[in-house]
Amino acid sequence: MKTEVHTQVSAEELAQTFDESEHAPVDLSGYAFEDWLALGLFWAMALAVFVQFFTRYVLNDSFAWTEEIATNLNVALVFVGSAMCVRMNRHIQVDFLYRYLSPGLGRVLATLIDIIRVSFFVYGAFLIWRYMSIVGDEQMTTVALPKNLSYAFVFIGFVLMSFRSVQVAVANWRRGYSVLERPEAFDAPVVAET
Repeated sequence: MKTEVHTQVSAEELAQTFDESEHAPVDLSGYAFEDWLALGLFWAMALAVFVQFFTRYVLNDSFAWTEEIATNLNVALVFVGSAMCVRMNRHIQVDFLYRYLSPGLGRVLATLIDIIRVSFFVYGAFLIWRYMSIVGDEQMTTVALPKNLSYAFVFIGFVLMSFRSVQVAVANWRRGYSVLERPEAFDAPVVAET
């Protein structure tokens, strides 16, 4: 069994580990609209869950609306967050078959997958839009808000996924390959610690 060795660190050495002059400036340019929307939805959901916890366990009298709001915010977060995954090619994909296909057949199949993905998201947005027109006047159970508010986020998520999947398809066509054909080209480079 290995013994852990704890090295004494002075206060100055500890303070230097937090020195920001060594780090690169913060770059937020890689984040898109859906990233910020998902961040806002996450913190709104966290606040609703905190209020639920506080009122239930501290005040011993929970607010009923917090659970419904947190649930609806979670659904919104999932669909808006899915647009992030489409943009960054992070959804689950099976690329095993592409290892055994010829490059030409792999390119045709990957293009077909791009078309199917775009069609699926557009059709999903259409279905949600139709559903929203059906339940247009219904109210949520515990809050005097329309149910369409929660479905609107699902619709926004599908619209964003449609838009991002078109962008990904165009990028794949211009590049000549997709993540399915060459997954190693999409791996993030490993940065060595200095």
